Amino acid sequence: MSASETRQQIVEAADELFYHRGYEKTSFSDIADAVRISRGNFYYHFKSKDEILDAVIKGRLTATRLVLDSWETDAKGPVDCIRSFINILIANRADIKKYGCPIGTLSTELSKFDHVSRVDANRLFTLFRTWLCEQFEMLGCGDNSDRFAMHLLARSQGVATLAAAYRDDDFIRREVKEMSDWLDACVKPIAGASRRAG
Repeated sequence: MSASETRQQIVEAADELFYHRGYEKTSFSDIADAVRISRGNFYYHFKSKDEILDAVIKGRLTATRLVLDSWETDAKGPVDCIRSFINILIANRADIKKYGCPIGTLSTELSKFDHVSRVDANRLFTLFRTWLCEQFEMLGCGDNSDRFAMHLLARSQGVATLAAAYRDDDFIRREVKEMSDWLDACVKPIAGASRRAG
């Protein structure tokens, strides 16, 4: 296995452990054991847990950008894109019920300790916020675009938190439907105005 492949395995194992156990509760040994490499080999790739955290956050940012790009490629328009965001609660509900939202849990944990990487972790939320705002702008929501983006982010985080607390599939499905209905209600007046103008 090449050095880059080993490094990638370390980052992937750390990402999963940080999500499942939390950053503070995951040790170097836990990550080395998950990848099945010696501590010496481990230190060749990363000198500290903070270095691994930085690599995990960068990996999540890259993966999130790829997901957003794929949604745009597969969608018929901004409404479909926004619906894809809403539906990640359904697609990832098994993990969300056990561990919460991977972005929210990491950001919250790092904020508790005032960790230096909390700002970088929050860039994941900003990436979603900016992307959602762009989708709402394309729909013609104007000055409401960022407000709508933040509303969806806040609501999805609330759903993820309560889903982890109650582990209730029906709750997740109801909330996803309500968010989807809310999206339709936001878009309907704009679509009606466009038809009248045309």
